[in-house]
Amino acid sequence: MSSVPIENPGLFVADEPLVWDLLPAGQQPCWDDHPAYPATRRALLRAAPLVLPAEVAELRRSLAVVAAGQARLLQIGDCAESLAEQSAEHLTSKVSVLDTLGDLLAARTGQEVVRVGRLGGQFAKPRSAPTERHGDLELPVFRGHLVNSEEPTPEARRHDPRRMLLAHQAGLRVFDHLRRLRRERATAGLRRSTPGPWGSHEALIIDYEGPLVRPASDGGAEYLASTHLPWIGERTRQLDSAHVEMMATVQNPLACKIGPTARPGEVVRLCELLDPERTPGRLTLILRFGRDHVAEVMPDLVDAVHRAGHPVIWLTDPMHGNTVRTVGGTKTRHLRAIAEEAAEFLRVLEQRGLHAGGLHLETAATDVTECLGGNIRDERALHRRYETLCDPRLNPEQAHDLIEMLFPS
Repeated sequence: MSSVPIENPGLFVADEPLVWDLLPAGQQPCWDDHPAYPATRRALLRAAPLVLPAEVAELRRSLAVVAAGQARLLQIGDCAESLAEQSAEHLTSKVSVLDTLGDLLAARTGQEVVRVGRLGGQFAKPRSAPTERHGDLELPVFRGHLVNSEEPTPEARRHDPRRMLLAHQAGLRVFDHLRRLRRERATAGLRRSTPGPWGSHEALIIDYEGPLVRPASDGGAEYLASTHLPWIGERTRQLDSAHVEMMATVQNPLACKIGPTARPGEVVRLCELLDPERTPGRLTLILRFGRDHVAEVMPDLVDAVHRAGHPVIWLTDPMHGNTVRTVGGTKTRHLRAIAEEAAEFLRVLEQRGLHAGGLHLETAATDVTECLGGNIRDERALHRRYETLCDPRLNPEQAHDLIEMLFPS
């Protein structure tokens, strides 16, 4: 693999350990001894920002409207982005699906919808095990194109830091594309009706995200220049983690995924660390409990956060807790289970008079056959177009069906 340095001397950051480099961080690559690691880190420290402070501030203002109960948030996209699918054609298709579903959600709720794609950086994935078997081989697990390749060979699965530069280059293309779209919509007078599109990803790999924490050009507080809306995952949200420390430092709007093992006091403390000033639009909590746990876990957690006065946006990710395997071993998700979890999420918030901020869905831009339900009626159909790099995604029609089920006209 060739490595292409990306230089921007005007944004140089000292080549020394950053605060979060010294803190515990789970789910990190094993590449410190790779010969290209030092040069790659230096290149990222000098790399151009992918997003701009003014964009981050604009998204925070839009999310403050969601937090106030006057708009909704729709966050969708691939489970794991592919570096091979970053052309203008691919991006146009992804944004088109985001807009179509956003328009549907707006029509069903009667509110504007802030549109955020899992775009321009969702190249790294946390995994439940470090290795997996392929025939007689036990290989490092695929961790996303930022870290290694999905090809089942020892060389392809080696963690390679040079991939961070490829991810950065792909991100530049994505965010330039989104910037043009927003500019065109503003010119056409569509900004108010379609806030976005914005980009987001899980800020997982500290070696990638850390060097892209930058001072604002006006001398203001630091922001994360790798995306508009970063989130912390369920596996890396420990209170003393590098991920929480880094996200607490930056001015971006933030999200954090919360799973069924979370305790109310722990989540309140997380809110205190990430949004100490209790600023509307700053923090989104993405709840991913699983259909069988949401009614048991969610009420106490919501009550605790609300009593503590944190104006969070409540978002449901009804997919991650509902992953199952077919008899043949294929990972899938059932649309009915997804809908039931999301409906319970809405019910819990409605009972408390709180605003349901919206949906976080792994959704493809093409007619994949990875989840069951809707237009995919039986397991035999799953193998027709099972194309995900990691977890199963809804296809656009299934996502459309889900929104219609949750918000009937």
